[in-house]
Amino acid sequence: MTSFPPLRRVAVAAAVLLANMSSVHAQSAVTLYGVVDAGILYTSKTLSLSTGQNAGHQVSMITGGHTPSLFGLKGTEDLGGGIKALFALESGIDVSNGGFADSNGNLFGRQAWVGLSSDYGVVKAGVQYSPFALSLIATDARDASYFGSGVPIYVGSVGVTGIFNANAISYTTPTIAGFQGSAMLALGGIAGNFQAGHQYSASLNYSFGPALISAAMYSGNAGGTASTTPVPSTVQFTGRTIGGSYRYDRLTVKAGFVNYKVAGSFDNRVYEGGAAYALTPALTIDAGAWYTSDGNDTSNHSILAATGVVYSLSKATSLYGQFAYVNNHGKMNTGVSTNGALYGVSGTTIGATAGIRHLF
Repeated sequence: MTSFPPLRRVAVAAAVLLANMSSVHAQSAVTLYGVVDAGILYTSKTLSLSTGQNAGHQVSMITGGHTPSLFGLKGTEDLGGGIKALFALESGIDVSNGGFADSNGNLFGRQAWVGLSSDYGVVKAGVQYSPFALSLIATDARDASYFGSGVPIYVGSVGVTGIFNANAISYTTPTIAGFQGSAMLALGGIAGNFQAGHQYSASLNYSFGPALISAAMYSGNAGGTASTTPVPSTVQFTGRTIGGSYRYDRLTVKAGFVNYKVAGSFDNRVYEGGAAYALTPALTIDAGAWYTSDGNDTSNHSILAATGVVYSLSKATSLYGQFAYVNNHGKMNTGVSTNGALYGVSGTTIGATAGIRHLF
């Protein structure tokens, strides 16, 4: 599913990057950052992609058991007058084999953009998250864990369409009286066919004290130059979501609704809710549930429930354990994990992960 650039091309790119690093650093603040997340996954049932049937239970090592493994560079330059230049380059990595993962399959397939910020907002151009995806992340019942959350439902529905948007230009307003808006347009890049690969998204957030309400939409067409990415990122669909969160002391509660309407296919409506509680500064537990129903045929439905615990060994390193239950009916194939168990079989499946995550 993923293609890799020739070793020579990667080596040349790395050499050029390192050769210019000193001059870039002299002009701006550049930060290297990343996440390394490795886990062990167990599922009681496993979908065989070749037969569509249950292939039995599995025990496997996966990358991104809780959060995606990645590394990136981000930087800013103060241009004066309250204006700053910004950039970000971010790559998804698979710690189980050293390849690419959790991206559109390219070297910087998560983020690759440059932009400007000022008191009037932020403008960015390049590969970036859509306002729709950012709204879902902010209101997901389990903070968009890659296991037992809305993320496997999203990726299982439309791949990475709307998450890693190529050819995109976006504008985000400053926060005014608690409101902040964002809009994005991704150009298809095909001469004579403006609609091919054309994508747009918008969101509106309202924050007041410990509460957040977020609503967003997405609409995208198939095709365009981005259709050549190794992982599909131009599935034609429309998305709508509204959700919210509220934090009281050490308790955070979230709830939301998402609709994925895929052209010529299903019309999934997802209802979700969950909570997280910090037992101690180092120990957090959470739980969430997602009910998905196909608006075209309600006999196709699933319920996913998950819980997890994260124990921080330090500010940078943590251990985690997660458990999930999913029950699929009709043609619904909801899985428990973005990596290793994206799709599930009919009936009940039990899944669990345990792993370690390090931030740098």
